[in-house]
Amino acid sequence: MPQHVNLVKLCVGCESVDDLARFQRERGMGDPDWLPRHVTRMWPKREAELVAGGSLYWVVKGAILARQRILRLDEVIGQDGIRRCGIVMAREIHRTQTAPRRAFQGWRYLAPADAPADLPPGREGEEALPAELSSKLAEIGIF
Repeated sequence: MPQHVNLVKLCVGCESVDDLARFQRERGMGDPDWLPRHVTRMWPKREAELVAGGSLYWVVKGAILARQRILRLDEVIGQDGIRRCGIVMAREIHRTQTAPRRAFQGWRYLAPADAPADLPPGREGEEALPAELSSKLAEIGIF
């Protein structure tokens, strides 16, 4: 089995992890089989490594704050006839330790060794610190 790799992606339009969760819940309302899916223009060349245990790490307001396990990649043909990649994820959103990340376009690969750890049990439901404060704490190694 191949070593896994992760993706990191900007969570455009969301102000918080709660916004992401709410958006995904609303998209799947009424369909018990629905799974969150993010459609992207490019197809990852490292597909086998992504589905071997990888996650999509979400950047919210300048910092990685959460991840979702990648289950599979689906082909999605747009109305324009162009083939795109649907990254299908598990429903559960895992909050992570804050990791500052500069803006970028598309997605980037993220090695497991460089991925922020999940928050410890009991801290997942805590109110998130303001993004700027959280980023500053992470920069100096406190959070």
